[in-house]
Amino acid sequence: MNISVVIPLYNEEESLPELYKWIAKVMNENDFSYEVIFVNDGSTDRSWEVIESLAKDNEQVRGIKFRRNYGKSPALYCGFKEAVGDVIITMDADLQDSPDEIPELYRMIAVDGFDLVSGYKQNRKQGDPLSKTIPTKLFNATARKVSGIHNLHDFNCGLKAYRKDVVKNIEVYGEMHRYIPYLAKNAGFTKIGEKPVHHQARKFGTSKFMGWNRFVNGYLDLISLWFIDSFGRKPMHVFGFIGTLVFMIGFIAALILGIDKVYCLASGIPQRLVTDSPYFYISLTMMMIGTQLFLAGFLGDLISRNSEGRNDYQIEKVV
Repeated sequence: MNISVVIPLYNEEESLPELYKWIAKVMNENDFSYEVIFVNDGSTDRSWEVIESLAKDNEQVRGIKFRRNYGKSPALYCGFKEAVGDVIITMDADLQDSPDEIPELYRMIAVDGFDLVSGYKQNRKQGDPLSKTIPTKLFNATARKVSGIHNLHDFNCGLKAYRKDVVKNIEVYGEMHRYIPYLAKNAGFTKIGEKPVHHQARKFGTSKFMGWNRFVNGYLDLISLWFIDSFGRKPMHVFGFIGTLVFMIGFIAALILGIDKVYCLASGIPQRLVTDSPYFYISLTMMMIGTQLFLAGFLGDLISRNSEGRNDYQIEKVV
């Protein structure tokens, strides 16, 4: 099969028939063999009934229904698990992503040899508010810096294309759908490209993902992913180093206070009690914090060494 189209959705009953009709038209014009996998993420409208109707009339349609709303990442994970096409295309169900982009995305994967191609919504025409555009620009700039993928301008674009090996070797969880290019890079798929895509105004309903809160969560997820990638298998290297450093600073400060006290006593110089100095308690606190950080790194290392996935490595080929 040439293409699997994975579409996560939540309350998009009005757009689904038109979206599938559009996808089918593009596929037939280009003689692609294909499947369309709709993942219903706990919709409360008639989305599932629409999917069942489409599946009944079209053998290319498959549906996955969640009992409740889990989020976009779990929906993509389940869609990726079921996809069998050589190239997997993801897009949103709200008709803002154009299926007309599919042939070129497919060509970039199948012919040009990219592992992943991300869409870039270069010309937005629906007049997004500043509350959305400013956080988006800040978020993408930070993601480029942290991930090291400097050629991507729109990490959160739902329209992406993947080589089959990519989606079968990454785990999309939590809210990590924003960082699939970063996950792919960490798994060894480094040929990542970008394609400017047409972005249309929403035809039905309202966006389910507006506001600053999703970008706050996005930054937290980015920090988590960076830390796991950098120190997930060696937590002692960061916690142990910081803990040792903090402990030594506290210990040296306490030692200086003790030496100063002994010198003053030997010289007959009046000196207050060591415990009357605030520096004594600061030093003691730093030594305690340093010990706790060191123990956190030690326990993290023990957990890492005994985890089932401690020796899971991405192997591309065995001959």
